[in-house]
Amino acid sequence: MSGIVTSNVFRGSGVIAATAAGISFESSVTTGTTLTVSAGNGYFIDTTSNICTVTLPSSAERGDQIILVDFARTWGTNSVFIDSNGLNFQTQDDTYIVEYATSGATVNLIYSDATTGWTPISDDVVTDTPVQPPTQKGLFGYGANNSGTALSMSNLINSSGVVATDTTGVGTVRETLAACSYGGDKAIFGFGRSGSPSYSKLSMTNLVNNSGVIASDVTGTGTARAGPAAASYGGDKAIFAYGDTGSQVNTINLVTNVGVMASDSTGTGTARTQLAATGYGLTGQAIFGYGMTGSEVTLTNLVSNTGVVASDVSGVSNARRELATTTFGSSGQALFAYGYQTSLVYFSTRNLISNTGVVASSTSGAGTARAGIGGTNYGGDKGIFAYGNTYSGGNVSYSMSNLVSNTGVIASDTTGVGTVRTNIAAAGYSFSA
Repeated sequence: MSGIVTSNVFRGSGVIAATAAGISFESSVTTGTTLTVSAGNGYFIDTTSNICTVTLPSSAERGDQIILVDFARTWGTNSVFIDSNGLNFQTQDDTYIVEYATSGATVNLIYSDATTGWTPISDDVVTDTPVQPPTQKGLFGYGANNSGTALSMSNLINSSGVVATDTTGVGTVRETLAACSYGGDKAIFGFGRSGSPSYSKLSMTNLVNNSGVIASDVTGTGTARAGPAAASYGGDKAIFAYGDTGSQVNTINLVTNVGVMASDSTGTGTARTQLAATGYGLTGQAIFGYGMTGSEVTLTNLVSNTGVVASDVSGVSNARRELATTTFGSSGQALFAYGYQTSLVYFSTRNLISNTGVVASSTSGAGTARAGIGGTNYGGDKGIFAYGNTYSGGNVSYSMSNLVSNTGVIASDTTGVGTVRTNIAAAGYSFSA
């Protein structure tokens, strides 16, 4: 026993029961499906993989105390059930079901008497959860040069938005792929096509660690395709969707927070290719937008923080494809920018995305109008667009970049570094500046 005696509670036997200050917490974290507990102890319960049934003592005295803590904030996914083991729980006998199914809960149980039994004197939920730090760096990767030759080089972006020179790439050369962050501070490239002359569709992925190093090819689990889009969702996971397999599809592949891609699932919304995607909001949503069916469209599809893609939402001005996106600011906003139409109309306009996923009408952008561009966030609250091409009697590719302020304003062209190219992908990585 420990604690201040004057503030402790006398049991019926006359023995002084320890207050919360005297609770002894178990040193190990419970991950199993069952747990038998003892009075005077606290327990951390991790239900990441399964539910847990907690069996209370079969006998108790007034003032006995037990504390249960949601160790991994997963009780909302896999509940904790209380077996009162023959004693009452809040006046009800142990045939009643007692379930705690709120993530972040801490349950503080006190035994009163045979009639009332165990009573939760508090079952608080920690709502002020830690906030994931913002992504500080980014990278552009892969793409094709003016002759259509696919590449595997990358260019890192530091936390000030400075694009570094070429880094010799890893993995299969390709273009018209997609990329996004996962795990909070890492990134993934996926799908694409091989470039001239075969333009073969691909399904491999390449993971990027939190130092910006691209790993070798991982054989993909999804249908080989070009022109998909990808976005982070749920705070630490990713989603690839849509694309072209020879015909346009709305196939979805989810990516876990350790970078494992799931097999195909049937998507929602109009099948299309050469669209863009980004996260938005403060609770882990995402949005896919624009692209091409038989012609360019303005459709968008919102994605919940559990990775569910919603049906089409009619979009706003400037239907286009081969555009790009980035988040900006600290309130969960984002924007679509650049792109082109088949008639060789190129855009530098932007469409802001609110933190509730509402896409605004086009407003003037800045910089050279172009398509095949990449975009990502950097520096915690800013963004960057870079590379891309136009066509005027032949391809004209660029290495210029355009910074995006934390209020969503796109700056004029900055002379780029690295090999000029188009049809690239970009993603943020690293919590460290």
